[in-house]
Amino acid sequence: MTTAPGARRRRLRPTRVAAVALLLVPILEIMVMVAVGQAIGGWWTFLLVIATSALGAWIVTREGGRAWRALGQALREGRMPARELADGIVVLVGGTLLLIPGFITDVAGLLLVLPFTRPIARALLASVIGRHLLAQVEVFGATTVTDRPTWEQQETPHGPQRSESSTEVVEGEIIDED
Repeated sequence: MTTAPGARRRRLRPTRVAAVALLLVPILEIMVMVAVGQAIGGWWTFLLVIATSALGAWIVTREGGRAWRALGQALREGRMPARELADGIVVLVGGTLLLIPGFITDVAGLLLVLPFTRPIARALLASVIGRHLLAQVEVFGATTVTDRPTWEQQETPHGPQRSESSTEVVEGEIIDED
């Protein structure tokens, strides 16, 4: 598909999404609170909001402590704590959502904080980070193993090979956790 000269493909920018969310979420929260208040009464709605915030604070304390201990354990074992860091980020975001008064943010926060739904949130976080890194590679270009122009690389069935004249050695360790 060709586009007209000067026309750009519009991307959904995170700042625009955040601006729209900052405008829509409070309006939606108020609408839901009014609907719940009409259904169960104003004082019960108020008590329910306070109770969900207290429950959220307790869950965040418990799950945040677990995530912190898992991070420390991974570091003591000398392995990359990618999963533990992702859990910490997800628990932090979920906890923040739970502490904000409102039912929509409470549901979203619970989905992020609970141990059996956290893997889904972790996978979404990995997807977002992966797409962001891929976009950065496309913008800045990727380097290859050989750091030689692609037309000079010796392709084999196993991928690019280092040139015979190279004396550079990079030591490392491969850890496969799967």
